[in-house]
Amino acid sequence: QDRIVESGGGSVQPGGSLRLSCTAPGLVYDNYCMAWFRQPPGKEREGVAALDDDGSAIYADSVKGRFTISEENANRTVFLQMNSLEPDGTGMYYCAARRKAHIGFILTGADPTTWADYFSYFGQGTQVTVSS
Repeated sequence: QDRIVESGGGSVQPGGSLRLSCTAPGLVYDNYCMAWFRQPPGKEREGVAALDDDGSAIYADSVKGRFTISEENANRTVFLQMNSLEPDGTGMYYCAARRKAHIGFILTGADPTTWADYFSYFGQGTQVTVSS
């Protein structure tokens, strides 16, 4: 079975919202830190938001105040609520996991294109298109 499965992508107009969901049927969810990445067309994959080992959230500067990462432990699901989407939000969005560890001090302020170095598993992605 797939380790990580994303859903919820789609098309939205600028200023709109989407909520992405991610489950990890192939992982023991409680042992992992989860994160969201995106890859705009023709660009590198970059970190968007992550959950530290204590459940606190870490965000890339470009999405602070607009995106919210959360999890529902009972259902072993992590979400990415995206508000005020702009065309530069277009891309493939990936859910990722790594063994649980304190990673906030590494990711905070780091170049988001380096976040992937700290995550071991990625899903197949879900496409988000922001266009009028």
